[in-house]
Amino acid sequence: MTITRNPTRSVQIGSVTIGDGHPIAVQSMTATRTQDIDATVALVNLLHEAGADVVRVAVDSQKDAEAVAEIRQQTAANLSVDLQENYRLAVSVAPHVDKLRYNPGHLYHHERDKPWQDKVRMIVDTAAEHDCAIRIGVNCGSVDPDKKEKYDPRDSISPMLDSAWEHCEFVDSLRFTRYCVSLKDSDPQKVIEVNRRFAERRPDVPLHLGVTEAGMPPDGIIKTRIAFEQLIGYGIGDTIRVSLTVPNEENIISCPSCSRVENEAFVQLAREVREMTRYAEDQAITIAVMGCRVNGPGETDDADLGLWCGPNYVNLKKGTESLGAFPYEEILDKLKSELDRLIEQKSATA
Repeated sequence: MTITRNPTRSVQIGSVTIGDGHPIAVQSMTATRTQDIDATVALVNLLHEAGADVVRVAVDSQKDAEAVAEIRQQTAANLSVDLQENYRLAVSVAPHVDKLRYNPGHLYHHERDKPWQDKVRMIVDTAAEHDCAIRIGVNCGSVDPDKKEKYDPRDSISPMLDSAWEHCEFVDSLRFTRYCVSLKDSDPQKVIEVNRRFAERRPDVPLHLGVTEAGMPPDGIIKTRIAFEQLIGYGIGDTIRVSLTVPNEENIISCPSCSRVENEAFVQLAREVREMTRYAEDQAITIAVMGCRVNGPGETDDADLGLWCGPNYVNLKKGTESLGAFPYEEILDKLKSELDRLIEQKSATA
């Protein structure tokens, strides 16, 4: 079967070009703490040597930004930076990287009274000055709150599309076209739908494909493969990244153990949650385990029970309701109590 690729424009990211018929680029990301320069450089170079076209590094502080400057001196890899909640760090990292990623939903976390357009304009101006590409990264759990209010809470796709289209139009108005877009969800079918609908309206914009919180093999691979095979078969997708974490059962959603994780106990906790919840595998219950405060609060909203990890405490949620923050050594007992209560409630209404 011949696949006709979407007629996207070309976007240069360092030494690689995506879109306009170029080969689909493969991106990966570091799992080290960015300020651990030696470990991060070693991993970046390992990924680069293995064939990764772009390697993403997380930056959440000025010290992280300073570390990126040193990392840049020790690698030839094309570097991308996730600005996370602090868009202002773009000024510090742009001279040292090839692509800046920002999430429209995260622009509301700082300087709340400042229009988002002013923040994006600063990112775009900085990228243009330092020869960087941009990725507008929209995630299901961290969407522009104004967009979410317009739609039924069960409709997670329309707010994502509205946000992506709005940001594309604004960046276009700044006469900056060196950008791509990503629209991610943990449900591969939603990933397929949201990307197809975006591409129908904006076939010119290169798309970065991924399934967020995919988990680990085999489930994470299956979820990602479903989305990638469908979308690439439609000619959609110019760069891809597979986000995997520790082994989990199908009722466990977990994020990749990337450099945003503030306590390495998250990885062990995810394993322990998997083991502890095996008795509930047959229940129609979803448990989300997130490793950081960036995506954790929002991306656990759709789970029946959610955990997102901070440096010293784990935040426990039931849907969108916060149940409190507990020490790592106490969280499993708290989770089990809530899980048993939820199973009992479901049995009572069955």
